[in-house]
Amino acid sequence: MKKRFRTISSDDGVTGGHRIPEPNPFNDGELLDAYSRAVIGAVEKVSPAVVHVGIQQGPSSNGQHGFPPGTQGTGSGFVFTPDGFILTNSHVVHIAERIEVTLPDGRHYEAYVVGDDPHTDLAVIRIHAPNLAAVRLGDSQTIKAGQLVVAIGNPFGFQCSVTAGVVSALGRSLRARSGRLIDNVIQTDAALNPGNSGGPLVNSRGEVIGVNTAMIASAQGICFAIAINTAKFVAAGLMKEGKIRRSSIGVAGQDVVINRRMVRFHNLKVESGVMAVAIEINSPAMRAGLREGDVIIGFGNQPVAGIDELHKLLTEETVGKSFPVTLIRRTEKIVLDIIPEESGSRSQN
Repeated sequence: MKKRFRTISSDDGVTGGHRIPEPNPFNDGELLDAYSRAVIGAVEKVSPAVVHVGIQQGPSSNGQHGFPPGTQGTGSGFVFTPDGFILTNSHVVHIAERIEVTLPDGRHYEAYVVGDDPHTDLAVIRIHAPNLAAVRLGDSQTIKAGQLVVAIGNPFGFQCSVTAGVVSALGRSLRARSGRLIDNVIQTDAALNPGNSGGPLVNSRGEVIGVNTAMIASAQGICFAIAINTAKFVAAGLMKEGKIRRSSIGVAGQDVVINRRMVRFHNLKVESGVMAVAIEINSPAMRAGLREGDVIIGFGNQPVAGIDELHKLLTEETVGKSFPVTLIRRTEKIVLDIIPEESGSRSQN
């Protein structure tokens, strides 16, 4: 593209004439071509590894486990290792009795669940198949709001559908179906629809930076993806142990506001806490002497202002170790020693 110049003379108020470039108007055609090439390049790199995940949620009408009949659902996923490990969403496969994966070249394989973590809405499944393409995982810490992203998936069963947009925001929090918050979620306006769940969110270099997980049905262009750095950590744990270990104290709680007089009297660091609504029998909380109605305001040396803060502190590292739990019982401030245990199927804290 040739640059145009204009001469600044003494009439312009500048001593001695010299030439400076004039601004060129944007060439829309070239910009759109560059945008298209970026999207096409990303899709060509990733789409061979994007799969359709078909699931059967219940026994079929004839007592067999086939497709069809039976209650069925669909989702997306992507192969991230050449030996057949696939990342998808937990809510896609969580209650599946049978999983069938369809590759972009039309091959079908039965898959099994390697591990499932509802708290981050991630799952790893596996197929045994030759000649598999695998995606390249990126680094979600390097992405910025406004950058180009591409979503690939199977909305409504339309295999390998592509939508493009930008990163709308970073660091969002999204509540999983288990009740826990998923942190560092990516917000995007790349359109997602039912069936996109579990598919990859890709940058312009063809690197997967997120796992598409949710949309707000009543809004336009507000969709979410779990950051790939979170997915890397969870996938490694699921491949190693089949689950992500977290701790539990056996309390069902709700956030409550603490009376301001109580806050001032005890010089509390928080103005809210977690009230124990129910305590599981023979749980760490019951063994430690926690009672219904107690309000937890601290765990270890950390203040606790609500359930989400308590969830973040109940990690694998706390299993089997004694921690002081600070609470308000009526008007008293009490400290109990609680030894969290590994959480199982319970939904409590």
